[in-house]
Amino acid sequence: MLLSSISLLTVALNLLVIISISHFKQLHTPTNLLLLSLAISDFFVDLLMIFQIMIIDGCWLLGDLMCSLWLILSSIILSSSAGTMVLISVDRYVAICYPLHYFTKVKPKRVQVCVCLCWMFAALFNSLLLKDNLQQPGRYNSCIGECVTKINYIVGLIDLIISFLFPITVIIILHIRIFGVAVYQARAMRSHIAVVTMKVTVKKSEMKAARNLGVVVVVFLICVCPYFCFTLTSQNNLYTTSSVTILVWLIHLNSCLNPLIYAILYPWFRKSIKVIVTLQILKPGSCRTNML
Repeated sequence: MLLSSISLLTVALNLLVIISISHFKQLHTPTNLLLLSLAISDFFVDLLMIFQIMIIDGCWLLGDLMCSLWLILSSIILSSSAGTMVLISVDRYVAICYPLHYFTKVKPKRVQVCVCLCWMFAALFNSLLLKDNLQQPGRYNSCIGECVTKINYIVGLIDLIISFLFPITVIIILHIRIFGVAVYQARAMRSHIAVVTMKVTVKKSEMKAARNLGVVVVVFLICVCPYFCFTLTSQNNLYTTSSVTILVWLIHLNSCLNPLIYAILYPWFRKSIKVIVTLQILKPGSCRTNML
């Protein structure tokens, strides 16, 4: 019941994020569109969490085909989350390191295309990775009520590189660069050096946005890294739905933490929650409400 309550709470919170960014036009910024993609993936992660709760005692009752679909959908959503985190890091990198080019290079339409490509790649890659489960559902089950998948060492290594090592490396490198620019500007301000060059002049709002999104990225890394580290060090290539339950639940926890972080760090999210809960969102023209 506790896990079900957490799941429902997470679904509700992420649904509030989705409604807020989708409805209010003032929130249709490139960065918020990336947060919308992340909220959608978190929303579906916790819808699928219900199935994880169902098999917490190790018994799957929905058949082999549903097991295969559940495993593939879970993999697609987690991969899209990692891809969205990379896009968020790139967005902040351009905003902080190349502020003059940000509004000319990063536009809502381009962000939408990037998000769609991210989800399409995640769907294609994971479908190919787990195609054996779709072609012959339950082929790796040793008994009735089991829900497992099996991949060989080479395929597992490719999955580890594409789904974890590459995104994490890109995220860390970009945030080190962002941190370097932030430190440079802080030193310049402390020493009263006038920063004349526009290329290194970053708005305080952009730095604050980078800090807030940095918190989201760090929490994501803390929640996801243990699972993939276990995968990297594990000698057994048979992945069951019960053997790594704690690590999987840690990933699910990240989906609940993200909207809580928004509520703490973003005033527009708190304001939008008030508008939605009080049903002011149903009024004509509510989409043009000032949320900033």
